[in-house]
Amino acid sequence: MLFTGTSDHTIDTKSRLAIPAKHRSQVGESSAWYCVPWPGGVLRLYPESTFRELATRPEQSLTPSEDEASVEASVFGFAERLEPDGQGRIALPRLHLELTEIKSGEVVVLGVRNRLEVRERSAWEAQRQAQFARLPDLVGRLRQGGGA
Repeated sequence: MLFTGTSDHTIDTKSRLAIPAKHRSQVGESSAWYCVPWPGGVLRLYPESTFRELATRPEQSLTPSEDEASVEASVFGFAERLEPDGQGRIALPRLHLELTEIKSGEVVVLGVRNRLEVRERSAWEAQRQAQFARLPDLVGRLRQGGGA
């Protein structure tokens, strides 16, 4: 599955977000999503099949390092499985909205390879040009193995 593009959406007063139709059609109208809050004001939405595949990769261990165990506890502890309603909306957990400080309800949904990302629209618009401008530098650092 490959998610691309951006679209403007609204989180309603019941904290529901409509998954963009172009992305819903890729995973099936009734497919569940896993929502993982991420620092920097981002909600990461993974189709259930993708989340399960990534979560059960063979690198797992019964004796993870302290850092690995801490990351796993945070990621899996915060992750929530969300079932879409008949209109393709998912109810975003209030805790996730609080952690990511998504408050306005006006959001952008980004297709990001194997996931969708939900960001507050005003924050995305404020940093979009700077993010685009630093793209060559990020690519260069990744090619050199320096991470991002």
